[in-house]
Amino acid sequence: MAGSKSALPVVIDVAGRLVVAVGGGPVSARRVRAFLDEGAVVRLVAPWVCEDLRDLVAAGRVDWVERDYAGPPDLDGAWFAHTATGEPSVDREVAADAESLRVWCVDATDSAGTTASVAARADVTTPDGRVTVAAYAAGDPGLAVTVRDGVERALVSGALDLRRTRTHGRRGWVALVGGGPGTDGLLTTRGHELLASADVVVVDRLAPRAVVDRLPASVRVIDVGKTPGHHPVPQSRINDLLVEEAQRGLGVVRLKGGDPYVLGRGGEERDACEAHGIRVEVVPGVTSAVSVPAAAGIPVTHRGVARGFTVVTGHEDIPVLPTGGDHTLVLLMGVTQLARTTELLVQHGRSADCPVAVVERGFAPDQRTTVGTVATIAELARERCVQAPAVVVVGDVVRLGPDWRAG
Repeated sequence: MAGSKSALPVVIDVAGRLVVAVGGGPVSARRVRAFLDEGAVVRLVAPWVCEDLRDLVAAGRVDWVERDYAGPPDLDGAWFAHTATGEPSVDREVAADAESLRVWCVDATDSAGTTASVAARADVTTPDGRVTVAAYAAGDPGLAVTVRDGVERALVSGALDLRRTRTHGRRGWVALVGGGPGTDGLLTTRGHELLASADVVVVDRLAPRAVVDRLPASVRVIDVGKTPGHHPVPQSRINDLLVEEAQRGLGVVRLKGGDPYVLGRGGEERDACEAHGIRVEVVPGVTSAVSVPAAAGIPVTHRGVARGFTVVTGHEDIPVLPTGGDHTLVLLMGVTQLARTTELLVQHGRSADCPVAVVERGFAPDQRTTVGTVATIAELARERCVQAPAVVVVGDVVRLGPDWRAG
């Protein structure tokens, strides 16, 4: 920002270098922690320290000189200094001594006279490294914070492109990102950050497509979506794609619906990448097993109604599970074999009168819920032409949903 005081923004590497902090209050504590986070060696000069600083001293992370500031010898060997004693005369003395020793010094109590300032900063960590944005407004740190916060919101939302422009020698990486049940608002902040960093996005049919549609044209999107009975790209080929793209030095996001580790085969994809020495980050997503029933007003647990729940795939015969209505069963990918599943539930001991809900297209504008019982739901689903994607909920909690009450 322009102002009456000139400023040259710079980045200083303090890792392994001595920083002297004078003052033991909360302002000093914030700065000391920031210096430590950057790998600095910190000497603290103060007759007393606040609780946050005391914790750092107790952990052996800070060398505490327990007395008042005693002049230039306290700055001996320092590369950088910070003073925040709350006593203007002491802070001016520290700043003057630092200047005589040609040590840059932040005087936290004198924004006009300080020879150095710590800008309001925001950090985003990508698989390729950290991106730091700093804002400085001469004499107005509050304005700097406002600007910083605005830029930070743009960074974490994916509105700003975080793709590297210098890629020589870059190591490729893969991120398995859970996209939630398909709506943009349930994609995590970390998911947005990684999408803003990726060169290639390998996307599922149930991933949040609006997010993908907003990606820059330079990002290559590979669609490996599957529909019931139709898997144009087998899982083994998906694994190979992730490996091949990362081995080219590219950043790859595997954007999946739901959560990568909840019946999403994320474990297989991670194993395939790590077998080739590729870095992998896994970002949890909001699983449809919980969120889609919630969208239909059905909690999977509820005090006095259900104390636990089990999630299984409906592609295969279900195993023997708790049979009481107080244990909720959630079936993913369970529409095709719904009739067979309900037969097995009865054989395993589940009551034929146990409530069941099938929630289609959760969170979409045309979301629809069909309710019935273990005995009736298969025929009701057939009559209503229920189709995937859908989540099946079995248990007494179904009675808590508005569709059951309306019926």
